Amino acid sequence: MSYFDAASSAPLHPVARQALQASLDEGWADPARLYREGRRARMLLDAAREAAAEALGCRPDELVFTPSGTRAVHDGVAGALAGRRRAGAHLLVSAVEHSSVLHAAEVHEAAGGSVTRAPVTRTGAVDAEVFTGLLRPDSALACLQSANHEVGTEQPVAEVAERCREAGVPLLVDAAQSLAWGPVPGGWSLLTGSAHKWGGPAGVGLLVVRKGVRFAPRGPVDERESGRAPGFENVPAVVAAVASLRAVRAEADAEGARLRALTARVRERVTVLVPDTTVVGDPERRLPHLVTFSCLYVDGESVLSELDRAGFSVSSGSSCTSSTLTPSHVLRAMGVLSEGNVRVSLPLGTPAEEVERFLGVLPTVVDSVRGKLGGGTHAPAPSDPARVEGGELVVDALGKRCPLPVIELAKVIGRVPVGGTVVVLADDEAARWDIPAWCEMRGQRFAGASPGGRGVAYRVVRVV
Repeated sequence: MSYFDAASSAPLHPVARQALQASLDEGWADPARLYREGRRARMLLDAAREAAAEALGCRPDELVFTPSGTRAVHDGVAGALAGRRRAGAHLLVSAVEHSSVLHAAEVHEAAGGSVTRAPVTRTGAVDAEVFTGLLRPDSALACLQSANHEVGTEQPVAEVAERCREAGVPLLVDAAQSLAWGPVPGGWSLLTGSAHKWGGPAGVGLLVVRKGVRFAPRGPVDERESGRAPGFENVPAVVAAVASLRAVRAEADAEGARLRALTARVRERVTVLVPDTTVVGDPERRLPHLVTFSCLYVDGESVLSELDRAGFSVSSGSSCTSSTLTPSHVLRAMGVLSEGNVRVSLPLGTPAEEVERFLGVLPTVVDSVRGKLGGGTHAPAPSDPARVEGGELVVDALGKRCPLPVIELAKVIGRVPVGGTVVVLADDEAARWDIPAWCEMRGQRFAGASPGGRGVAYRVVRVV
């Protein structure tokens, strides 16, 4: 079985396993106690903190360990907003932040604060000038991830951090996806990370708050971790997390270059091997191990299930793999195709042969799913859900889920003359993004959407 979902959780690094086993014997006691066992645990914790601080480029007393990366984000956002409540209650985030940031923003909004969600380009990156142009006199905090977790696009953190500094607004960077590859550049104010993203054990997060940043921890204050992360420290897990961070950093340059070549191979070949497929995310400013693409006329759940049967574990941001039946907020914000979405994120040490085997299996998998759904080259003559009304060809796709509305559109677009209009009636939320994306991919013109009975009427003008 080839595990290609390191962006969700990387396999435990061998160094982490060794460090965890060793520190279970030495670091089990309370590091706040003065007896021998407590002092040993404290020495391990302090050494881990110093090593982590060196890797992150901060002071040891600026860094605390939290029970998870999500907890680090929630505490960081809440603490920074509370510490700067006199400055204002405005929070600026990008539209493609991790859900932990967006959930913290929703809580802030529900409590009476204001939130601005900055747009991104079709590659998933913010424009630094546009992003910081949304800062206001009452802005208390800005949040920007170092690299996107779904499409791998790196953000202009250094430029944004400099502009935020000039505006007097602290910047929190969620660096969970990028810390394995090196420190985050720029003058950020707060930083968070999650150990299981780089091969450490789950249940360890990092929160860095620079000296001089106003910060007021929320909830009951504990004497541990500077009052910012209450509860008994999991010393063995912390030691293993930091040991693995140092280990992956030591091989980051060589392994990053090797994996970048493998993901570049996927980016290059997938659109050739699988017709009607588009690769999303920035082709250059991206994480080395991650590539994401979307295939027309298939549902993501079926593709993932078939790849799993073929021995590949991948993930998806497609609406078809979601309980909400809506595409991921990242793909929506980018305005790209979501149906048949596949994210491949390679763990350290992935053999090139496994990537080639994946590329060999993928066309058969997608072709099989398309055949079952009647899409792509398998599209039969309409059965027929289309009718002519007022000179427009109307397709009734009500009650049909992703990717069927797009498949029905593809089946009938050739039945109208160039300049003619097809109207797709659909009540599937994903159609809002996937029909315009299909038009861009196929050179047709999306003419807008309007309420249409029980759903929405999407108008497409045939250009070619």
